[in-house]
Amino acid sequence: MAELYSKSRTKWACRRGMLELDVLLGPFVDEAYDALSESDKLVFQRLLAVEDPDLFAWFMGHETCPDAELNAMVKLILDRVRV
Repeated sequence: MAELYSKSRTKWACRRGMLELDVLLGPFVDEAYDALSESDKLVFQRLLAVEDPDLFAWFMGHETCPDAELNAMVKLILDRVRV
């Protein structure tokens, strides 16, 4: 099983090259990360390993992530933003 990173390391990984991603990912870690299950935290960490252009396309709705787990995490993050 993959190693679960510390919250501070995860927060650091949320710093991206695009402001649009920073404003989605950073607040998500601050406000919702602790409530995730360990398996969802691992999915979130996998999401952070994706290149910025792909993340941008998924979060902006230009493309759909082909990975079901990552796609569900994208939707979870977007749902929190829309509330």
